[in-house]
Amino acid sequence: MLVTAVVLGGCASQPNYPAQSPYSGVSTSRHADHGAMVDALYDYYHQWRGVPYRYGGVDRNGIDCSAFVARTMSELESLNLPRTTSAQAQLGQPISHGDLSPGDLVFFKTGYSSRHVGIYVGAGRFMHASTSQGVTMSRLDNIYWRSHYWQSRRLVTQTY
Repeated sequence: MLVTAVVLGGCASQPNYPAQSPYSGVSTSRHADHGAMVDALYDYYHQWRGVPYRYGGVDRNGIDCSAFVARTMSELESLNLPRTTSAQAQLGQPISHGDLSPGDLVFFKTGYSSRHVGIYVGAGRFMHASTSQGVTMSRLDNIYWRSHYWQSRRLVTQTY
């Protein structure tokens, strides 16, 4: 377990990649059909499952947690999220752990200054890019994730 904690601690990457446009949107609506979102998240997960973790990575050759979240939300929700975990942790609205819905972001403090992010898919599970397993699915009630849980945020859909 200690090895897992050490290995998972390095995902709060902030590589020097070109900055993307900041997230914008103010609608308070959320998916009326959670089932459709769950299906979309699982379909996306199965396309990326097992892709290795790479600090600063942004594609199927290797991806880190914040890039995986940004890419997922861009492709599924047309949201343009910032590239880093710390910037993503400031988006949307904070929500309680008990109010999670599919598509919400879950954040963890994995070290003194290390942060990790994933996407809640429902039934107590979230998908993320793990340093030890690559893109994977984990349970929020896992002792490691439960003890490192920091916050959850609900992104709001863009309006035009």
